[in-house]
Amino acid sequence: MLQAKHNTGLVFFPAFDWAISPNHPEREERLLYTQDQVLEEGLLDIDGIVEYKPDIATIRDIQRAHFCIPDEWQVTTESHFISAGGAKTIGMAVMEKQVDRGFALVRPPGHHAMRVVHGSRGFCNVNIEAMMVEYLRTAYKVDRVAIVDTDCHHGDGTQDIYWHDPDVLFISLHQDGRTLYPGSGFINELGGPNAAGLTVNIPLPPNTSEEGFIYTIEEMVLPILADFKPDIVINSAGQDNHYADPLTNMNFSAQGYARLTELLKPDIAVLEGGYSIESALPYMNVGIILAMAGLDYSRVMEPNYEPERIRQGHDVTDYIRRLGDRVMAGWARRDETRHERQAGKTMDRRSRSVFYDTDNILEKQNETVRICEDCGGCWSIDTASEGRKRALAVHLPVKGCPACRETAYEWYESADPKTFDIALLQDRQQDRYLKRDL
Repeated sequence: MLQAKHNTGLVFFPAFDWAISPNHPEREERLLYTQDQVLEEGLLDIDGIVEYKPDIATIRDIQRAHFCIPDEWQVTTESHFISAGGAKTIGMAVMEKQVDRGFALVRPPGHHAMRVVHGSRGFCNVNIEAMMVEYLRTAYKVDRVAIVDTDCHHGDGTQDIYWHDPDVLFISLHQDGRTLYPGSGFINELGGPNAAGLTVNIPLPPNTSEEGFIYTIEEMVLPILADFKPDIVINSAGQDNHYADPLTNMNFSAQGYARLTELLKPDIAVLEGGYSIESALPYMNVGIILAMAGLDYSRVMEPNYEPERIRQGHDVTDYIRRLGDRVMAGWARRDETRHERQAGKTMDRRSRSVFYDTDNILEKQNETVRICEDCGGCWSIDTASEGRKRALAVHLPVKGCPACRETAYEWYESADPKTFDIALLQDRQQDRYLKRDL
């Protein structure tokens, strides 16, 4: 019998009861075709590839990663709890060494869901990876985490959640936001003042193919990971960079995805986007599973795969090389950037609008973060949207120092009832979530 080099766990959850519309590309067939292909190819008969049934996430799992306005039940469905639970199941299996690696093939996806949630953005209500990561940090005391997002769309939600966290490295390689939703993920988006440089965006030009993606992994992602030295590597494994995807403009293939996975060596992969349901997803996922298991994937390819037809032009190659120089220069001076962002400040503030395109909700945020050299800094968000309660959301990080702890609780306890309807406190240090109706 064929033996996996790396024992690999799989979870499938197609979410039969959740779809944006019957013909929308984000529907249950995304996973059903992959599941059929995995069974047809006999991957589950390979010794060392194991299927797990998804657990169900809890309200506390959501509260570690999110502030849900007005509450968790109003912005989720049962499918979101099972999807996140599937990722959590794989994370537990890896941490308890039941398997070496794991792949959560679950939907609904999550990487556009930010720290504050008023509704659905980019098909995402809650952030599946972040919920899993925060559970692992709590249950297994995982210290340094790297999240590498390979979805074609910028993982703006995951970026937002870890914007201020110096113990989480977030790397996103994606189609340039000037040409694709959500219109973010530019090279100058580096993280908050206490974690500047630990958000790394690599906006690739349209028509990038194997050459460009693999160059990006070898020359940018892997050296950065080697410097950061994470305890665990998570891959937000979006597959909409494929040349057949109807929503994007890239030229990646199943072979390319398998090679990327082989190089990246993620401990855990979680499915994100990918909407070429029949002609791409089954082949990409088989290739990814084989690569994670350390098995030969050389015969995995799409029926219409023609490498020469999708090869990137010299202009794209040159652009990516110049981009790589800028990315690595920014990474090299990350400490300087952090000191520059902190200099002369006790607090840092930003205001922004967040549009929930799926639910047509416009949120207004005012954020305040305490500048701190001892931890990631506590922070608060004044958040409001039409038809929702106005909330003060306060966050104390896992390694919050005494001064930040005192400040966070002061903000929470002194929230003005004339201004806010509710006050919320995410105490990640003691794994507590507090709520006050004002």
